[in-house]
Amino acid sequence: MTQSHPFDYSSKRVVITGAFSGVGAALLDVLVELGGPEVIALDIKKPEGPISTFIETNMGSVSSVAAAIDAIDGPIDVLFNNAGIAATHPVEDVMAVNWLGLRQLSEGLLPQIEAGGAIANTASIAGGQWPGHLQEVLECISIESPEELFGWCGEHAELVGDGYAFSKECVQVYTMKSAKDTLAKRVRTNSVCPAPIDTPLLPDFNKTMTEKTIDWTIDQAGGTIATPRDIAMTLSFIGSDASRYVNGVNLDVDMGFNAFMTTGQLDFSGLA
Repeated sequence: MTQSHPFDYSSKRVVITGAFSGVGAALLDVLVELGGPEVIALDIKKPEGPISTFIETNMGSVSSVAAAIDAIDGPIDVLFNNAGIAATHPVEDVMAVNWLGLRQLSEGLLPQIEAGGAIANTASIAGGQWPGHLQEVLECISIESPEELFGWCGEHAELVGDGYAFSKECVQVYTMKSAKDTLAKRVRTNSVCPAPIDTPLLPDFNKTMTEKTIDWTIDQAGGTIATPRDIAMTLSFIGSDASRYVNGVNLDVDMGFNAFMTTGQLDFSGLA
């Protein structure tokens, strides 16, 4: 089937994790507008939005993710790794859901992703500090077993912290590193790195990062918080044929926050 435009999803088959609420739920609606692909949703709760198949999946459980991979037959065009949790959960759970489950699903489904397809990861601007300790992040993402990973995290507790920012550092670095391997199959891998988003998880981030820090970040990015649809539209772009020469990119979706930080334009007085 010939697609009518490079953003068209009408003939595609996609997998989305974390589609029950927030960005994932908004993505379901955006994909309908872009042609209504066949959608396989993986989550702990069944989404109310338009999906073709629901597979109950705990992204923090190796066996649950493995079962989901086994349950998905046939070719896939796009994998949206969107599921994530805040640091109101234990560090091990945060690392398992935000990082280990994402990697396991990506590598498990890669053989089924069609040439020209894409993997789109939802990371975060909170994961942007990896350049200061890249070798440690590379060491971490090379660890295969959850038990060994959790041991490593315990040994590097100061670096890992509450797990959220570090888990997103792992996603950002993995996006860049795995992009070469996926390209060998003509599959692109990219991530979207949002600023704070007005989703049901926002109260959790206010608790773990402090409401003052979240409000300051929003203020420095123009004073308007991102909506789930803002991020969903960007995800749909990096999953579409419109981004067919974009690979290995961590795309900040933050209304310029990181640009302002890099060029020394942030006003830190609001954090005093």
